[in-house]
Amino acid sequence: MIGFKLQRLGMIMEPEPGNPQEVEGVLNPAAARGPDGKLYLFPRLVAKGNYSRIGIARVRFNEAGNPAGVERLGIALEPEADYELQPGGKGGCEDPRITFVEPLRRYLMTYAAFSARGPRIAFAVSEDLFHWKRLGLASFGPYQGIEFADVDDKDASLFPVAIPNPSGHPELAILHRPLFPGTRPEETAVHPASRELDLERESIWISYCPTPLDGREPSCLGKFTSHHRLAAPVSPWERLKIGAGTPPILGRHGWLIVYHGVSEIVKPGNAGRQLCYSAGVMVLSKEHPRVIRYRSAEPVLIPSLPQERDGTVANVVFPTGIDRRDDLGSPDRFDIYYGMADSRIGVARLDVPDFVPTGGVADPPEARV
Repeated sequence: MIGFKLQRLGMIMEPEPGNPQEVEGVLNPAAARGPDGKLYLFPRLVAKGNYSRIGIARVRFNEAGNPAGVERLGIALEPEADYELQPGGKGGCEDPRITFVEPLRRYLMTYAAFSARGPRIAFAVSEDLFHWKRLGLASFGPYQGIEFADVDDKDASLFPVAIPNPSGHPELAILHRPLFPGTRPEETAVHPASRELDLERESIWISYCPTPLDGREPSCLGKFTSHHRLAAPVSPWERLKIGAGTPPILGRHGWLIVYHGVSEIVKPGNAGRQLCYSAGVMVLSKEHPRVIRYRSAEPVLIPSLPQERDGTVANVVFPTGIDRRDDLGSPDRFDIYYGMADSRIGVARLDVPDFVPTGGVADPPEARV
């Protein structure tokens, strides 16, 4: 096989008729195998007024072993903490990712907590995927004059094992995408097609936290420091913004991530512009995840189906969940769960090639798109 191949398997979840918790969409799910070996999705459920909960659903598979539907099981998290609530009864727990952190022997969920301050990264912990305990908001130290502490931050996910920090000490590591002022797609879209990036403020970052990794349930997580800029926009399909997508999972070539990039669509007659969210593949070094081994020069998934082109937000495929199909004896197959136009959930099959393809874009010291 040459290159990373991704094949759509279909839509797996859409708003349930008559369910007020889903009236504005089901999207952007986390995915995790439970202690029972079954696969569970944790979709963002959007009620009227963009009020978001995190649900729980069990995935059903057909005879071929492909995901074919879900069984709704309830709610994992509903906005309750002050950092999840907004005035007037609004608020949100949004876009979760879940990782089984092996040294802790616990599942850790990262999600966007949406209060009046804007989106911030929050954590919750569970032993069984059904009972979740909040751990509060992520705390970040500064880096060379850059303050991460009080800026919007999203698209966070954790590594499942301890990762050497820049000094070589094993720590809990997180991927995240701070949204510094001026770096949202709506803001970068006004710039010329060829522009210089602010590499420090338009990138996916990897940060480290000296949390005790001894199997005890944490009551909170420590401060993330030792920041390293991982990846900035470099290709036309991601020129407006990139963000981490699925949690890193170890494959034959290193840590595999399916991430998103944002470009723009110019309407005929120059009547206006629309954003387009596509998905690409990134492979990080197994030993040193700060090193990118491969990165998609072209997207592996673009909005093309009607369910991906029309919805709450048009032209969006947004990968957030990943499942390695060890249950089928296929460790090089990964099922990718993604949001479709901020309204529904789709799934696609990603097959990993025998060799890392040549020609993948590395992140240069000075990025220009």
